[in-house]
Amino acid sequence: MLLFRTWALGIKSLLLHPMRSALTVLGIFIGVASVIWLLAIGEGISQVAQKQIEDLGAENIIVRSIKPPDESGTNFRQVSAFGVKRAEYRMIERTISTVDSVLPIRELPTKFAYTGNPNAKPIDGRLVGCTPEYADVTRLFIERGHFLTDRELLSKMPVCVIAAQLGAKLFPSEDPLNKQIYLPDKKEYYRIVGVLKHRNATAAIGGSLAAQDFSLDVYIPLTTMQIRMGDRETKQTGGSFSVKEFELTQITVRVGKVEDVPRTAELVEATLRAKDPNRQDIAVVVPYELLEQAKTTRLMFMMFMGLIAAISLIVGGIGIMNIMLATVTERTREIGIRRALGGKRGDITRQFLAETVSLSIVGGLTGILFGLLCPITVNLARTLVENIAPKLYENLPDVARAMTPEIVPLSIPLAFGISVAVGVLFGLYPAMRAAQMDPIEALRHE
Repeated sequence: MLLFRTWALGIKSLLLHPMRSALTVLGIFIGVASVIWLLAIGEGISQVAQKQIEDLGAENIIVRSIKPPDESGTNFRQVSAFGVKRAEYRMIERTISTVDSVLPIRELPTKFAYTGNPNAKPIDGRLVGCTPEYADVTRLFIERGHFLTDRELLSKMPVCVIAAQLGAKLFPSEDPLNKQIYLPDKKEYYRIVGVLKHRNATAAIGGSLAAQDFSLDVYIPLTTMQIRMGDRETKQTGGSFSVKEFELTQITVRVGKVEDVPRTAELVEATLRAKDPNRQDIAVVVPYELLEQAKTTRLMFMMFMGLIAAISLIVGGIGIMNIMLATVTERTREIGIRRALGGKRGDITRQFLAETVSLSIVGGLTGILFGLLCPITVNLARTLVENIAPKLYENLPDVARAMTPEIVPLSIPLAFGISVAVGVLFGLYPAMRAAQMDPIEALRHE
């Protein structure tokens, strides 16, 4: 009963100065909302990054071919041979027992056109020679038709599967299935047997695995690419030309058990560098290790974001202390009267603590309510930017467009608990100062 009366009296005292109390609550409100918002945005960004790494497959090891830098300083009549060889990927598949399979691919930049629409300009895209398993590894899903089959691979058939966006550009009013796609640079035709669903681009992973955009891809059997295009790519500029000679752009090594990935990666790298330990034309990327690093980075990032938000709460606590010290000075005569009527020091302390905790609780609860609106607010703001300034929206980083804030459940009790603790901590000194006043001196105060 005494506690209830103390609390009611404290709230009544706060309501005598509504503007001052509201501004004090605002400091705690901002601090609590900042904790929830920053942690939610940090979690959203982290999930996007982890999802991109998981798409590479935690049980996979990726080996990319990298063209070494041109040391001669000229491209005149230069032939550059580099990258992973077919013999090397077969050796890895045969000799390392923990390897389930090895998926080779070869990528070439080229132009695509549709002869049924002669007025349309050719579209720059990427020609990918692969095997039927490639769709499963890269999370490609068919919308119409089918992906490449084993029969088409073995028979070296001139068929292809195209990305959804490329299909929409080349065939705006027709069904692409069974149409012929034309490669002007290669003077070749391929029959379309499948159209893919939209696939989001992946971000760059470090310096060895570049970002990949699947929207303008055409997939053909790897055997067809090998027999039709060979292993050389010639580029001529003016009176000089350069020749790139490579067999495979990438191999994806699939391991049976995730726990075998680190050891298998070491064996793969040792196999590829057996003849030349300083080989610079390959890069081995292990998504499993990247995923573990991403999880560690996430914890550090969340702690950093939480620390920044906690500073806001401390600033709010300083505001509480400042206001309560001013309140103690204003109510010196009231304190003297209460002490003269028999009030104890403990009663005065509880009175002022009740007021500071009330401010903290109100600020904490309103901050939590606003913090829970973070995902909705961010999505509305993003939609607003997309509608009002589409060019600005297109220039936003991919993570900003794909990220959705995720409320961290722990952040709600954590923020509220810190807000109350801040109220008690920063309200304790003004309360003790009020309680230690001499009643006679307090009564004399004007």
